[in-house]
Amino acid sequence: MTAPHGLPRRADGSAEAYVRLVQAGESERGRGLRREPRVPQADRTLRQWPEVDVIVNGEGELTLVDLLSRIADGGDLAEVEGISYRDAGGIVRSTAERARIENLDIIPSPILSGVLPLHDDTGAFRYDVALLETNRGCPYHCSFCYWGGAVGQRVRSFSRERLRGELEALARAKAETVVLCDANFGILPADLEFVRDLVEVRRRHGYPRALETSWVKNKSKTFYEIVDIMRREGIRSSFTLALQTLSDDALATMNRRNMRINAWRDLTERLSGDGMDIYAELIWGAPGETPESFLAGYDELARHVSRIAAYPLILLPNTDYAERKDLYGFVTVRGDRDDFEYVLANKDMSLRQNLDMQRFLFWARLLAENLVLRRVFPALRASGGVRQSRVILSIADHIEAQPGPGARLLHRAAANSTADPDSLSPALEFCFTSPEFDDLVRGWWQANGSSLVAAEWLEPLAELIRFDLDSRPLPDAATRGLHGALAEVRDGEAVIIAERDYAYDVLDMCHGTAEGRPSAAPRRGPVRIELTWKAGFAELAASTNHEETAHYVAGSRRLDGARLPAVAH
Repeated sequence: MTAPHGLPRRADGSAEAYVRLVQAGESERGRGLRREPRVPQADRTLRQWPEVDVIVNGEGELTLVDLLSRIADGGDLAEVEGISYRDAGGIVRSTAERARIENLDIIPSPILSGVLPLHDDTGAFRYDVALLETNRGCPYHCSFCYWGGAVGQRVRSFSRERLRGELEALARAKAETVVLCDANFGILPADLEFVRDLVEVRRRHGYPRALETSWVKNKSKTFYEIVDIMRREGIRSSFTLALQTLSDDALATMNRRNMRINAWRDLTERLSGDGMDIYAELIWGAPGETPESFLAGYDELARHVSRIAAYPLILLPNTDYAERKDLYGFVTVRGDRDDFEYVLANKDMSLRQNLDMQRFLFWARLLAENLVLRRVFPALRASGGVRQSRVILSIADHIEAQPGPGARLLHRAAANSTADPDSLSPALEFCFTSPEFDDLVRGWWQANGSSLVAAEWLEPLAELIRFDLDSRPLPDAATRGLHGALAEVRDGEAVIIAERDYAYDVLDMCHGTAEGRPSAAPRRGPVRIELTWKAGFAELAASTNHEETAHYVAGSRRLDGARLPAVAH
């Protein structure tokens, strides 16, 4: 094969084309306007990585075909729209921007074509989840996000017929969870059609059983119809409140004031009342945000939903924040292999404040976002008015002061979390698998409980904490001391069942504290509770995919028949 015009030969003089492709959405977003391509990432990437020869900017399916055809016939790369490359003189060139794909169905389906194998050697579905794309596009231009800029404002959909065929194939392969790669699922009438098809397919095949996605930011009639259908049909999901901040000043710099997010309180009440799982998202580090405003927003949100995913801001290429770094006073650092920048400080946040808040983010993600603890947070708020952030920091302070190997592991993971986001994974595995973590939490309560609540609450809440620890996702029954646990199949799903005795009616305590209504400590009285876990969590114990983890929290019922709703996360 001869090298096409514009592509340099290999250093060894070989005439064989040496092509490395990097797909990078680098076309100018331009607030919906067409502009000449501006691809600063291409120049940096091609300069830094000599083994990269061509970068595909934007959607790559058609560009890749065109590029390979030019290489095969020795054509000029300048004729390929939507790429950046080095010419024969080593100068980086970027070609004209390629138009977005209007008819998405012309892209072959990897599921329907058989290109993507669905089964392993045993005939089982070979992936943790099934990824599916139903549409492309995002109508928003949030300052921290490139999704809207990368794919344009208008949302384009795959056809209903194609998506239904993919659902059928995934159902026959017994894919339990479908994860949609969409920016705002629930924004289009077609999304409602998709869910109706999902229901019909599931009724016939028993799969898929769960649907995870990035839900539409502004909830509409279509969204609520989808929620009603999924609740009625028992299709699991984690519904997202993508608020990102509750600070008006930070919302202004994020370009999100136009989003009707102020109705989130009503939404949480409705979803919780319907027994649906729900969590919220926040971003720390936006200009206009301070540690005080962030924690105030975190705690206000926690009054309605304790499972909060709180992440540090990073600067993505071609976003508003990245393009106006000087205006916002960003101080950043880039890793050798990163195409984004870590935020160290900005005009409203010092480095010291950032490091302190990064520690809080680690512990908040570990304990609350990833469902290691759930019921202790509303219980302490209802019984003693203790804010969720204070509970998290109190646990962190206690554990980091302990001498044991598990405490040292968590302390080290928290200290390294700013530079190593992967430090959360081994910390989660420890929290879900080691009895030492139970001892650390119980030790925290013994040392700090009296400073948080009145004396009459110490013993009841100690029992509630034990229930919280018992009912967290279960990788292995024996390791957690559940030697009498049984493995069964219920409603076609493998589960683990165990009975536990408690000195207080912890189910009633959960209901009461979740509603914020207890005015007096409960009376002592024994109760036996059956806990039912979905089997298979051992493979996910170190995963930071909290949407999947949520499906493994134990269902609970008093053996006289009362059941705790699954939404109590």
